[in-house]
Amino acid sequence: MTPVPSRRGYTLIELLVVIAIIAILIGLLLPAVQKVREAAARTQCGNNLKQLGLALHMAHDAGEGSFPPGLRTTPGDPYPRLSWLGRLLPYLDQQPLWDQTAADFHRTPNPFSRDPVHAARAVVLAVVGCPSDWRVRTAWDIRPPGGTPTRVALTSYLGSLGTDRRQQDGMLYRNSRVRIVQVTDGTSNTLLVGERPPSPELIYGWWYAGEGAGGTGALDVVLGVRELNPRSNYSQYGHCGRGPFPFRLGRIDDYCAIFQFWSLHPGGANFLFADGSVRFLRYDADPILPALATRAGGESVAIPD
Repeated sequence: MTPVPSRRGYTLIELLVVIAIIAILIGLLLPAVQKVREAAARTQCGNNLKQLGLALHMAHDAGEGSFPPGLRTTPGDPYPRLSWLGRLLPYLDQQPLWDQTAADFHRTPNPFSRDPVHAARAVVLAVVGCPSDWRVRTAWDIRPPGGTPTRVALTSYLGSLGTDRRQQDGMLYRNSRVRIVQVTDGTSNTLLVGERPPSPELIYGWWYAGEGAGGTGALDVVLGVRELNPRSNYSQYGHCGRGPFPFRLGRIDDYCAIFQFWSLHPGGANFLFADGSVRFLRYDADPILPALATRAGGESVAIPD
């Protein structure tokens, strides 16, 4: 009788070695995949800002011959508290949404009113959100303090109002009408828009309209590079102190991070400059941000690579 050859299987030790090798390979691969994803997200974020820059320049060259206001509160304005992003809708291939917005403001000039609902307020626009922040990919049901539940979509990009909300020395602030010829510091040396994720409770950072600190839109749709805390004794912001707040890393669960430009990208944030260019500034560039934020401060600035 011919003997049947035996089949030698894997021993337990060999199996554990194989599993350990696979685990090591996965451990080496995941960080690389995450780096690639983040690099793609950072690139897309920069592309979003470039689109916004193009739209801002188109708006500048049309109509009033100036950049749109951060938001406008002057009597008689047909779109009170509509943000600079909302005013860019016709230049972002969103004409139907702009027509709906104009109709809603005609019926109800309060952009936070629920009757009738301002439909655009809850529309998620990819161009106004950084892909690194999952919260900007959907609309949220929010209850503002003392208000009624409201469904809103968010933004990762705030206009640069200058040093702080009191100075009005930047590009986009309440009732601003800045023309390119007024940017005597040079458009390539002046911030126009920067990154800052929405606040933890999603009260600040709606793309459609803003109220912000003292009705200026600050913290909400525009921000200064040395912003101050107007509510030092108010609720969750009381422990943040008065400020000013520098350009530094924040966290999405940190209430104090609403007072500063920052991003979910490692090491810094993307900024749109007044000439339409986009640059990634690292947090160690914080000392020169006040000079970059002013449009006519007369400072000489060397922007790091």
